[in-house]
Amino acid sequence: MDSKQLVQLTAKACDDKRGQDIVILDMKDVSLISDYFVICEGTNERQVQAIAREIKEQAQEKDIHIKRLEGFEQARWILVDLGDVVCHVFHKDERNYYNLERLWGDAPSVELSLDQES
Repeated sequence: MDSKQLVQLTAKACDDKRGQDIVILDMKDVSLISDYFVICEGTNERQVQAIAREIKEQAQEKDIHIKRLEGFEQARWILVDLGDVVCHVFHKDERNYYNLERLWGDAPSVELSLDQES
């Protein structure tokens, strides 16, 4: 699975659990960390955990290895590292504080249709 398909799978997993304000940043020319960042938020800790769990489950169904999953217990900012794609699942209160979209403002946003199949 290429990084474009992986970012699609990740964004769809966020959407499936009603992740809000899903933003995809193309990091290829900005950072060596990953090709894409997916950023979304949940309204409470249980939803934040559900979003992260859904990403993990959908990735495992496609035999994609999760390199790292951090912050699950506190559920304020969960980082799901899929290699070429890193997903940041924020609690709505934390997202504005960290403001990754501004921090990585040089990275262009990517529009992906959540209706298309991978």
